[in-house]
Amino acid sequence: MERDGPSAGEGQDMFPIAVLIEELKADDTHLRLMAIRQLDHIAKALGEERTRLELVPFLTESIDDDDEVLLALTEELGKFVPLVGGHEWAYCLLQPLETLAAVEETVVREKAVQMLCTVGEQIPAEHVVEHYAEMLRRLASGDWFTSRVSSCGLFPVAYAKLDDAAAKAQLRAQFSALCHDETPMVRRAAASNLGKIAKVAEPELLLSDIVPMFTHLASDEQDSVRILAAENCSSLAALLAEDESAAHVVPIVCKFGEDASWRVRYMVAEQLCLLAEELSEAVVVASLAPIFAKMLEDPEAEVRTVAARHVASFSKHVPQGVIEEQLIGSVSSLASDASQHVKAALAQEIMGLAPQLGKDVTIERLLPLFLQLLRDESSEVRLNVISRLEVVSGVLGVDQIAHSLLPAVMELAQDQQWRVRLAVIQYMPLLAQQLGAEIFDRDLSQLCLSWLEDSVYAIREAAVKNLPRLCAVFGEEWALANVVPRVITLYKDQANYMHRLTAFYAINALIESAVAAPEEADGAPEASGLTVEVIVERLLPVVLEAAKQDAVANVQFNAAKTMGKLIPHVDASTVGTVIKPSLEELLSHADVDVQFFANEALSVC
Repeated sequence: MERDGPSAGEGQDMFPIAVLIEELKADDTHLRLMAIRQLDHIAKALGEERTRLELVPFLTESIDDDDEVLLALTEELGKFVPLVGGHEWAYCLLQPLETLAAVEETVVREKAVQMLCTVGEQIPAEHVVEHYAEMLRRLASGDWFTSRVSSCGLFPVAYAKLDDAAAKAQLRAQFSALCHDETPMVRRAAASNLGKIAKVAEPELLLSDIVPMFTHLASDEQDSVRILAAENCSSLAALLAEDESAAHVVPIVCKFGEDASWRVRYMVAEQLCLLAEELSEAVVVASLAPIFAKMLEDPEAEVRTVAARHVASFSKHVPQGVIEEQLIGSVSSLASDASQHVKAALAQEIMGLAPQLGKDVTIERLLPLFLQLLRDESSEVRLNVISRLEVVSGVLGVDQIAHSLLPAVMELAQDQQWRVRLAVIQYMPLLAQQLGAEIFDRDLSQLCLSWLEDSVYAIREAAVKNLPRLCAVFGEEWALANVVPRVITLYKDQANYMHRLTAFYAINALIESAVAAPEEADGAPEASGLTVEVIVERLLPVVLEAAKQDAVANVQFNAAKTMGKLIPHVDASTVGTVIKPSLEELLSHADVDVQFFANEALSVC
């Protein structure tokens, strides 16, 4: 039963608590949910004082056992701070949220913790010890593990708000007790929140209080706890001095690298790059590089995958010699890995090693791997290599790309998987810029133009978008010699109207590029490509012919749309003597779409 909430001026007793009680106790879950969603209206009608004294206590006493209703109630209570009188009275909301934080349903508890953090950040500092810290103590010492799990997420907010040293010490002791709790779920929650506690703790207490908790959780018998402890390695190292990290965090990371659980090793592989950012090169070389090399050869494909995904970023933290001696061998074996996911991850990152190794080593050690991955049977692997070719092109130079990589790229350009062809197309403008007109015309020009006739629309669309970019790279003369004749040939294909449509898409793309070029923000004109004047001279006749003679209505209304694009950018005499009469003729066409677009174009006149 839905209703609009009354304003406060309509009288505070129009919707008494009894009505809410009736709806909240209804058998119909939907009714109870509707009542919960109306709580803000009722609170506004009651006013701040009655909301604190009547509504909130009632909600606390009548907590539902339906998870959906509990979740809705939790969300609503998180918005109640303004309705109970603002920050000074925010502590009134702690009691119902505390109850919700101890329920069995995980989703409800997590939402309650989120709302308790939101409310806690709004509670004045003078109320934290009396209300928030006391609530936290009850949750942390609760008989049911659910309340202890929830309490772990509240310590960072409470600790950051406190100024009293004794109260802070008590919180640290309580959190340490949770790290040693007999229930694995509680220890998991503590491990998950350890990094957040470390960020708000005093720097001088990290070694004496936080690191022992980390060390204990890192040696937990449950791998699910160790995983979450490993997740804190980089954040803890960021807070400690470098020598402290080397003494206390790095040994644990080395131990994790040998862990019997692959999930723990997986998490270490995720953390190594972040950890390397906090340590000196010497420590990374001595301690972390051997671990990373082992991760690249790990028995579990999941660990090898995540290590391969970080190979380029990790390599930035070690000298070139270490990459060659410790990592390249493992990387080479991954290129032939039995897992497609491992090879795909490597293909995404291996190009990033080239700038770090230089041209000679790249040619000797990496180029064979590039070629191997480019010819892999998995289309995902081939796609990932193609998408990162620009990273290696600046290292190898034009001659080496043309000699070594270009044949493989040309082979992929005709791949049966259209997504692979699409990736090659998108890379072509950059490749054209690097190769120059001579090599491009010899090897790639006709291939790029042939994509305009591909059987897959996405390929034709990408090829059309490439035309203005290629024209900008090579200039107007190249465009007149290569692009314009091909567009005209496309339109002349009377057997396939799709080719004629593609010709108009290409003309529109060239028009848009020609119009936009003079409006570059930096004031410097782009390489010109085709100008509007040249397009009018060479391609407008094609448009007029299509408008008058083409047998397919789709082609004709696209001709009308193209003329509409041209009208604002050509002289008035051309519009009046050539374009306008052609459009007026289309107004009497039998197809309503042709009439519509012709009329649209004429409105521009």
